[in-house]
Amino acid sequence: MEPNCKTVENNCDLHYGSTALWDYGTNEIEYFNLKKFTMLTLPDFKEKQILFIQAENGLDNNIKFVNDNIVYSKDGKIINRMSCHKTFAIFIIGDLTISSGLIKNALQYGVSIFLLKNNFEVYAVIGAKAEGNYLLRIKQYNLQNELFLSKQIVKNKVSNQLILLKNSKKISSEDYKNSKQELFRKIENAKDNNQLLGIEGSVAKNFFSFYFEDLGWYKRMPRAKIDHYNILLDIGYTFIFNYVDSLLRIYGFDTYKGFYHQLFFQRKSLSCDLVEPFRCIIDKQLLKSYNLNQINEKDFKYSNGRYLLKYSESRGYAKIFLEAIMKNKEEIFCYTRDFYRFVLNDKNDQKDFPIFKIK
Repeated sequence: MEPNCKTVENNCDLHYGSTALWDYGTNEIEYFNLKKFTMLTLPDFKEKQILFIQAENGLDNNIKFVNDNIVYSKDGKIINRMSCHKTFAIFIIGDLTISSGLIKNALQYGVSIFLLKNNFEVYAVIGAKAEGNYLLRIKQYNLQNELFLSKQIVKNKVSNQLILLKNSKKISSEDYKNSKQELFRKIENAKDNNQLLGIEGSVAKNFFSFYFEDLGWYKRMPRAKIDHYNILLDIGYTFIFNYVDSLLRIYGFDTYKGFYHQLFFQRKSLSCDLVEPFRCIIDKQLLKSYNLNQINEKDFKYSNGRYLLKYSESRGYAKIFLEAIMKNKEEIFCYTRDFYRFVLNDKNDQKDFPIFKIK
């Protein structure tokens, strides 16, 4: 499920068969191919897609590489196919056979593969990444003013939360302005990351209670599965976390070395850092889905004190959040690209640190 990051408009067409969701849609990125160094531009990235494949129980589910295409089949019958040149990432839930040829070519063409349990917990990643970008790693490991960078991350996240509250008419424009000014002052006065975490946590608690008030919100408890909405946030945050992580790996970042989230065993701290400004995408989609009556309590079951999303209904909710991510794919791409440039720039000019603004 959602990674443990804390201890505390482009339209996309969706094509899917009976058990597979194929999500079409994904400035410029200096991108290391396993064969050669190439440049992936924004127009190229616009063509990139996320594929979500849900294996069907009791059938021989298979994906393989055929003539530059990723081919999905059940019991020997081809269900769908997609060009590897248009694919950025593949999320697979359930038991499925993957050919060695697919793995080889996925890595060659920069396609990351995520294997998920039925509860959407990622248990393995076959990730495309840049090997040998030692100059970037050196600069990343020696970043200066990490507290400043952490403050920029928190400011960006808080600003987007306030925008969502204002746009949903939970607060007035005047309240938005005053709250932003006061919270930014507190963030600037923070002496260390622990104080920042405290400020961020307090803001998040208040944000959830106001923004999701109509949902009968209780509280945010990651991975605890205390209600339907926490489960859906876990799912959405998992998707967007891995999307950001994939972009960072393509540049060659060490995603385990962050600046806001400090080093912790097997935690991708840098991905935890940079996903923070984008969580609002999932928050916004959850409230939108609630208002559109897309969330049905019958899609969930209660067992042993925990709510669970029924396997048969998981594809529909995956579609909802993947669409939301793909609508913001260019902004996410540009943000990670600009962060890459910021790290490589010896000046590390504060005004060059990227910002994502929710629409």
